[in-house]
Amino acid sequence: MRLLFFVVCITFHTLYIEHMDIIQAVVFGIIQGLTEFLPISSTGHLRIIPALLGWGDPGAAFTAVIQFGTLVAVLLYFRKDIAAIVSAVLKGIAMRNFFHNRDAQMGWMIAAGTVPIVFFGLLLKHQIETSFRSLYVISVSLIVLALVLIVAEMLTKKRIARGDKLKSLDDLSWKEVTTVGLWQCIALIPGSSRSGTTITGGLFSGMNRETAARFSFLLSLPSVLAAGLLELVKEREALFSSSIGMTNVIVATVVSGIVGYSSIAFLLNYLKSHTMYLFIIYRIVIGVGLLYLLVTGVLAPL
Repeated sequence: MRLLFFVVCITFHTLYIEHMDIIQAVVFGIIQGLTEFLPISSTGHLRIIPALLGWGDPGAAFTAVIQFGTLVAVLLYFRKDIAAIVSAVLKGIAMRNFFHNRDAQMGWMIAAGTVPIVFFGLLLKHQIETSFRSLYVISVSLIVLALVLIVAEMLTKKRIARGDKLKSLDDLSWKEVTTVGLWQCIALIPGSSRSGTTITGGLFSGMNRETAARFSFLLSLPSVLAAGLLELVKEREALFSSSIGMTNVIVATVVSGIVGYSSIAFLLNYLKSHTMYLFIIYRIVIGVGLLYLLVTGVLAPL
């Protein structure tokens, strides 16, 4: 009887832990999907919220892999644009005329804009997975980019007041694309935000807010896919070492995709008639609050 009672207790405990793991996976998926496209940093929130809840850091590998969910969200939301771009690029290669129309040119622009983050991502890979994940780094990144965004917003407002024509996707040149590609490299620092850095770069380049966000999402496709595949291959044994681990990854990825799709729709509609100040204020509040918790010892930086 005692043995039976012991077995039941162990079984219940195992199921309870698995249930809690699933809850954590859902939370991670919601955070990833909600913050990947909003300019408030998905990686930063995947470090901050678990720390506040007393959970462990999910790690750079887990974070990179569940981005597949948000990658699928971008593919679905921009499926017509992406199909047109891919078709035009392939046709251009077959014709040996790479830039035969605007869609083909946009495809090569996205590829060129991805080169900087691939280079710096490989160069700083160790720091990205270790020291860059410090909550001190994240808090400072949240605040600093918010201040830079303020400057970008002021510049955009000044252009509108002068009557300048803000650029749409059809107006983008190689100069703007290269500039945004370089800004995307800053996103390698957790807390800065991929969408935040690229939208900021777009605003400085003279794009309207919606165009900056739209191009930001399209530009994210190659780098997110490459990072996810690299981490999936490298960390496959650790990520899928048990059925619970596999379940966590799958659940978090699916949830991030569903929430991410809604986030894209929200941000594009929001920026049609609103500024970035809502996100700027949020970043400063979160960044300052996080610094306070670190300085007072409530949270540990790593």
